[in-house]
Amino acid sequence: MDHNVDVVVVGGGPAGMTVAGDLARLGCSVAVVEKWLTVNPSSRAFATMARTLELLDARGLADQLLATSTTTPGINLFKGAKLDLTHLRSRYRFAMITPQTNVDQALERYAREQGADIHRGMALVDLIQDATGVTLTARPKDDDNPSSTMTWRAAYAVGADGAHSTVRGLVGMDFPGKSVLSSVVLADVKLTAGPQGGGLTLGDTPREFGFLAPYGKEDSDGSWYRSMTWDRERQVPDTDPVGEAEIVGSLNRAMGRDVGVVDVGWHSRFHCDERQVRDYRSGRVFLVGDAAHVHSPMGAQGMNTGIQDGANLAWKLGAVLAGADDSILDTYHRERYPIGKRVVRQSGLMMRAVTLHPRPARFLRDLLAPHILSIPRVRDVVAGSFAGTELRYPSSDGQSDLVGTRATEVPLHEGRLTELQRRPGFVFIRENGTASTMQNPGTDLLVHARRTDDGPALLVRPDGYIAWAGSSTSRGGEEGWPAALSRWTGARQSSL
Repeated sequence: MDHNVDVVVVGGGPAGMTVAGDLARLGCSVAVVEKWLTVNPSSRAFATMARTLELLDARGLADQLLATSTTTPGINLFKGAKLDLTHLRSRYRFAMITPQTNVDQALERYAREQGADIHRGMALVDLIQDATGVTLTARPKDDDNPSSTMTWRAAYAVGADGAHSTVRGLVGMDFPGKSVLSSVVLADVKLTAGPQGGGLTLGDTPREFGFLAPYGKEDSDGSWYRSMTWDRERQVPDTDPVGEAEIVGSLNRAMGRDVGVVDVGWHSRFHCDERQVRDYRSGRVFLVGDAAHVHSPMGAQGMNTGIQDGANLAWKLGAVLAGADDSILDTYHRERYPIGKRVVRQSGLMMRAVTLHPRPARFLRDLLAPHILSIPRVRDVVAGSFAGTELRYPSSDGQSDLVGTRATEVPLHEGRLTELQRRPGFVFIRENGTASTMQNPGTDLLVHARRTDDGPALLVRPDGYIAWAGSSTSRGGEEGWPAALSRWTGARQSSL
């Protein structure tokens, strides 16, 4: 029997659950097809960056996650160089350190509470799209019984099913790129002599690197960390077992001392690729997260970029399902593809800097990096790029330079923008000194607010980015905010 829904999301990781929860919050019917029966225990991410925390706050999730996590003001790199997050233009001037499973669980709760229909233990086996929709078929994982299959008919489908995306394969989308680092080992380790001062800490030699992230879990015989290690002289297939001696040896050599490993918990060996699809859209099918781009784990960008992909796509799908022009969906690729490309490049540059082998090159790196990253302008641009707070979307000719930038830090009489965005829709921010209410309060598309500083009026998209800037009195014509809102949502200007 076919199940008719607005959107089917394939993949129940953080990117997929962001899409599903946001669509359900908008009143769309959405099904999630996920092959894992429970949240994947081997997820690799452990750092949630500022921009992602802002998005989580807009869904009422940030505070509860922070309450059970630890935070770090930066990443300690080689020879005193540091990625300093304390100057970010965000209330979250740090990275949150917690296993990805905790973020996954929070986003799944959010999706369920909003009304998403989640099917775990179901593997996608077929996807066919036509001019009016997409038909998807799934059956229980490792079950070939035809009677167990389920079929959905949807207006759109979203592939959020990871680097080995079934959706991407069924649609026939290439995934160009190459493998760049093999035999990387992740593990949870208990240490008695972890890094001094806490924080994310990197150590490296010409032979290996080691990376430690504190989980904040301590007891009488040590503290738990997530470790990532790599040994140039031990390059083996991903299927080779990981031994405790391998982890301990790599960590101690990379950190230049005995870090006191007293226990090793979960561990995994993997390789990393640099790949990106050429187009995030194929007809009625869209890719988000690792299904669209994969890269080095350096800089903790993967989970964060996937969640931000999902937040960008979901409201646009909701707008089109509510009557906006389908061309709005093309802006998903136009806005997110350059961000994905930048993430692949910058995480790759960090990885190559860490794994440098020639001693003269390492000497120059160690000499120059601390100086360059201490220059305030460079420090803030680099940190903001990794944290996501300085990334922007392109604006059209003639638009204000503010269009495409995030509005999260605009001070409002009504409180934080992210708190207002817990109600879906656009936010219209009037200038300070204007009337507290408008003659026409608008529609359900809009939440109204007033800024406390001297900036212009702003129309803010559901993902927190500015869609229009100008004078709130400029309502008419193509230059006013109602026209901008109409372009994004299809709402009639006369009703605004």
